[in-house]
Amino acid sequence: MTPAGDPGGRTAPLLEIGRVTRPHGLRGEVVVDLTTDRVERLTPGAVLASDAGDLTVVAARPHQRRWIVAFEGHTGREAADRLRGLALRAEALDDPDQLWVHDLVGSEVVTIGGETVGSCVAVVANPASDLLELDGGALVPVVFVVERRPGQVIIDPPEGLFEP
Repeated sequence: MTPAGDPGGRTAPLLEIGRVTRPHGLRGEVVVDLTTDRVERLTPGAVLASDAGDLTVVAARPHQRRWIVAFEGHTGREAADRLRGLALRAEALDDPDQLWVHDLVGSEVVTIGGETVGSCVAVVANPASDLLELDGGALVPVVFVVERRPGQVIIDPPEGLFEP
């Protein structure tokens, strides 16, 4: 997820939630690869920002691990083709029970004992558990995160995690 500018005038940073890959059929629908697991982003009426302006979802349905989406005002294959490659962005969802990449990156990472072990520079996708990548190169599984405060992540790592 990447913060980006917003042509719609919103003040909160926008996160990339997907990308239009190609047109689908002749009626203006497009194939969208979501980069989020929050499918409510494609609820009819949802407004997504793009470099072509705001796009309002009219309809969406799953299709082979992707989504077929129709946007208001985009009918016909040529209109759909003009959307090809566009990044789709939306405001962050307010869900205090979730860890969000945009909140983790840049945070100081501290053990429950108060030891600072680094700063999170990235979150790496991993099948078992996503990993916090620290500025020193260490990788910390997200399952060890026990608390999140503004600008700080508290972890309870197993003994030896940071030993060479």
